[in-house]
Amino acid sequence: MSRARRRDTAPEVAIRREAHRRGLRYRVDAAITGLPRRRADMVFTRRRVAVFVDGCFWHSCPTHATTPTANRDWWVEKLQRNQQRDRQTDERLHELGWTVLRFWEHEDPVAAVDVIERMVRQA
Repeated sequence: MSRARRRDTAPEVAIRREAHRRGLRYRVDAAITGLPRRRADMVFTRRRVAVFVDGCFWHSCPTHATTPTANRDWWVEKLQRNQQRDRQTDERLHELGWTVLRFWEHEDPVAAVDVIERMVRQA
């Protein structure tokens, strides 16, 4: 787990690059106020839009999720806690008036930025 990248993953960078190309400016790996150890991958502070690019393994993608066979019970619990933490983060941000956008790492970066741009420009 220590080798897993916490930020600057290839899907995250691809989305950031496309957003920057379109003229969108954002903060990277921003801490979420009131929630310790929670960080958004991209944050548009003025528009109050938080973007998360979730890894299929770590966040249990319905299409690509796998569970290791070694130490299976521990991994099942760990991945479930990750999902619960994601929901708590979403709820907290919604309570604070933020729009939360989540994308899976396998999603097309251009399509993801289409959604991000629409939300940022309309907010």
